[in-house]
Amino acid sequence: MNRRKFLTGAGMAMLAAASPISLSALGEPTKQVAKSGRLNLSFFPYELQLRHAFNLARYSRTTTPDVQVQLEYDGFVGYGEASMPPYLGESVESVTTFLNKVDLSQFNDPFRMEDILTYVDNIAPNNRAAKASIDIALHDLVGKIMGQPWYKIWGYNPEKTPVTSFTIGIDTEEVVRQKVREASPYKLIKVKMGLDNDKETVEIIREMMDVPICVDCNQGWKNKEEALEMCYWLQERGCIFVEQPFDKEWIDETAWLRERSPLPIIADEAFQRLPDILRFKGVYDGINIKLMKSTGLYEAHKMVTLARALDMKVMIGCMTETSCAVTAAANLSPVVDYADLDGNLLIANDRFTGMTVENGKITLHDRPGLGILPL
Repeated sequence: MNRRKFLTGAGMAMLAAASPISLSALGEPTKQVAKSGRLNLSFFPYELQLRHAFNLARYSRTTTPDVQVQLEYDGFVGYGEASMPPYLGESVESVTTFLNKVDLSQFNDPFRMEDILTYVDNIAPNNRAAKASIDIALHDLVGKIMGQPWYKIWGYNPEKTPVTSFTIGIDTEEVVRQKVREASPYKLIKVKMGLDNDKETVEIIREMMDVPICVDCNQGWKNKEEALEMCYWLQERGCIFVEQPFDKEWIDETAWLRERSPLPIIADEAFQRLPDILRFKGVYDGINIKLMKSTGLYEAHKMVTLARALDMKVMIGCMTETSCAVTAAANLSPVVDYADLDGNLLIANDRFTGMTVENGKITLHDRPGLGILPL
C-alpha cells in the first residue's frame, strides 16, 4: 500500500471518531469544519500584549501586531500565525492584503506541500511573515492528518532539545532585577544590548545569578574596536555568543570582528532566507533562523541542512509570538546549537498551549502536527 495513503487513512480513521472541531474555544462562532476535499484558508488580526515593555537599541514597544491563520481540510484544522515586529516591514494590513490574494482551493491534496508553498511564495515578493503563517498552518494540518508531530516526521530525537534562553531587555535597574527574578528557572539568559548601560545590565545579572548569558545587540554597536573589547569583557563574564553586533549592512566590519572575537558572532537581522547563508559564510559564525523571516518551516528545515554542511552554528529563534509559531520552531530544536524560544512567555494573551520549558530545557510533546492545543 502507498505509504502516504496508509498514513493519511490511518490519521483520518483515528480522528473520525473524535468530536467535530469547534472554533468556540477560540472565541469564534461555533461551526463544524466542512469536509470539502479542498483547502480553506481563514484569518483574523490579533494584537499580542507584552508582559513588559520590549526595549531594544532602536525602539520600544508594548504590543506586537499579529494575524492568526487557520487551514481547514476534510475535518482537520491547522493553525498558523504571522507576527510582525517593526523591523520586518510588515503590518496587519500588508499581511491581510497578501492572504486575500491566496487561493488554496485549487489544491485538493495538502501533502503537495512543495507545490502549495511554491505557489504562495510566488504570489508576491517579501511578505515573509504572511507566507510563514500559511506554511505553519499547513505543517500543522499535514501532521494532524498523519497523526504524528513534525519532529518525529523529520526523525529528530526530542531528548536532544537544547535549553532556551530567556530574554532580558534594555530597562531600568529595578525592572532588570525584576526580570532576572522571573528568569530564575532558566539556564541561559539573553541580554539585549546596544545602549550606554550594557555593562551595568550584565553586572546586575551576574550579581543575581551565574548561569551562562548570550547578548543580542540588535545592530546597536557602532565601533568595531569597542565591540572587540566588549567581546573579551563579556567572555570573562560567562557569555557564549554575540548576536548581530552591527548594522546589517556592515559586512566588512562584522567580518573583521568575527576574525578577532573570542566569541561566536551570530547573524539575525542581516540574515533572512536560504540564499543568505552562502553570502554570510566567513562573515558570521552562525545564523539565527526565525520562521517569520524564513517564510516558515519548509525553508527553515533546508536552512539547518545547508548551515550544517557549511560548518556554521545554528540557532532557532522567534519573535514575540503565541505558542503556535514558537512550538512550530521548537520542532527543529533537537538539531540546533542554540535556542531562543521564549516569545510566547513574553506575552499575556497566548491562544495556545504547546511546547513547554522544564528546568530550562525545551520539552516537546507527543501531539500530532505542531503539537499545540487551543486554549
